[in-house]
Amino acid sequence: MMNKKKFILIILSFVFINLNSYSLGDIYIKYKVENEIITNIDIKNEAKYLVALNSQLKNINNNRLLKISEQSIIKETIKRIELEKYFTLTEENSLLDSLIKSFYLRLNLKSLEEFEKYLKDQNLNIKNIKNKIAIEAVWNKLIYEKYSSQVDVDMDKLKIKIDKQKITESDKLLNLYEIVFEDDKDTTLELRLKNILESISEVGFENTANIYSVSESAKFGGSLGWIAQKNLSEKIITNVKYLMPGQFSKVMKFGNNHLILKVKDVKNKKKSINKKKELAKLVLIERNKQLEQYSKIYFNKVKINTKIDAL
Repeated sequence: MMNKKKFILIILSFVFINLNSYSLGDIYIKYKVENEIITNIDIKNEAKYLVALNSQLKNINNNRLLKISEQSIIKETIKRIELEKYFTLTEENSLLDSLIKSFYLRLNLKSLEEFEKYLKDQNLNIKNIKNKIAIEAVWNKLIYEKYSSQVDVDMDKLKIKIDKQKITESDKLLNLYEIVFEDDKDTTLELRLKNILESISEVGFENTANIYSVSESAKFGGSLGWIAQKNLSEKIITNVKYLMPGQFSKVMKFGNNHLILKVKDVKNKKKSINKKKELAKLVLIERNKQLEQYSKIYFNKVKINTKIDAL
């Protein structure tokens, strides 16, 4: 069996060939996830990627940024290892184009060309970024295949909600950001909330989302984009309807998760209501919300059974 020292030398040689802009002395292994390695250069590149998605991260301490990046790339590596059991990741995926589009729209970019130029300006390898987005697309496909049959949407409840809407009304739109954190048997809710609130005060809501949030929106600083207030649950509406731009809600509990929402901006838009289309939107929102819950549950199961070594 190959000893650890020889294994590391071989891997470093491989990394050197693929990262020839660095000298071998600049590169060292930080983590081993199963048989996959993560180097310090991988972590630095992940930091550049996360800053490109959330520019507010430029304002935090570099050590803290690198810690966020470590956790982000470990999570991605765990997902990739799991996905390779079921899929060939180099294959075209029908979800990839729509996910890439959602990425650049969240960055207020209008086209794939603008997105590619933006990545180039950030000194990021476009092919590598598309590969990262592909992992997310295929992960979503896996979760859908495993759990879509278990998604339970209360159509009657949604129809009642739609029927209460007027034919023409002024929509209140909220530009929302979220922090989602889970129950932790090793830490009290009070202590976790205290740490989160201190972090918001110190580095801002968006950066705190990167640090603490378990939602997929975390990489975008928790951004959910513009959402019609009427499409939110009654519990959320109660907690956000009186918030002014820049304010955030009290913590809300949903199952094993806790949610804090920030209202970044508010606008009103007059529109005619197509009840059929509005119902379809609500169904999609509810399905996606449940699938994201299943995604978290499945990832946590996979992570528990994944060997992660700090080197």
